Amino acid sequence: MSNTDDKLPIRMLHDRVLVRSDSPEGERRSGGGILIPATAAVGRRLAWAEVVAVGQNVRTVEPGDRVLYDPEDRAEVEVRGVAYVLMRERDLHAVAADRFEGAVDSTGLYL
Repeated sequence: MSNTDDKLPIRMLHDRVLVRSDSPEGERRSGGGILIPATAAVGRRLAWAEVVAVGQNVRTVEPGDRVLYDPEDRAEVEVRGVAYVLMRERDLHAVAADRFEGAVDSTGLYL
């Protein structure tokens, strides 16, 4: 968010992380192109999201990182008509960030 007009009008506290989900809930497509309806029963499925804002005590993620989280354990909030998910840093399962790609012996995924 490089533009000051794009900046969210909130400040995160403590170990809170605000993320924007990569994909909307509902129907999705499999790798083979098969349409999977939103009502299909699937096991516990984690979701990817982009970090939008972090609190001052967050140590492992930065805005712009992609994180893996459990969509069942979430608190949703709407800011300026956009839905976000609010969670604690400890509720994140993994981080995939560009800044890890240049590291020696790095997979680009921090677990």
